Amino acid sequence: MTEPSQNHESDQIPCDPLSEINRRLADLGVEEEDLIERFTLGEGSGGQKINKTHSCVQLRHIGLNIDIRCQDSRSRSRNRLLARERLLEKIEELNQQHSLAKKRRRAAQRAKHRKPGAAAKKRHREAKTRHSRKKDLRRKPSQD
Repeated sequence: MTEPSQNHESDQIPCDPLSEINRRLADLGVEEEDLIERFTLGEGSGGQKINKTHSCVQLRHIGLNIDIRCQDSRSRSRNRLLARERLLEKIEELNQQHSLAKKRRRAAQRAKHRKPGAAAKKRHREAKTRHSRKKDLRRKPSQD
């Protein structure tokens, strides 16, 4: 008798890559209602087979205004998968840029409110002293 496997690697790997991509999109807050998916005629090289079938996938995210067009494969299902992968990559890239910009703004804000160090204070004092001497030279000589 064989025992059923408890933690098999194949149990953890999703058998449907589209469901995995949809799960990752859902983790980013993208819902299926936010997507408009259209299938259009292909174009370009590939001849009659490409030009007659509706295998080109146009995927649009309404909220983010991102358009993805994919006709890499002759298969519509493969193009659907590739279009969603590209959308996922694009959204992750936007999130990364947004978080990087947020970090930069926070760092700039901290630097703005940071008190000057000893070296900066010394430079400022020396600049004030130089300016004061320059003004002293503009005065008329005293008649002592």
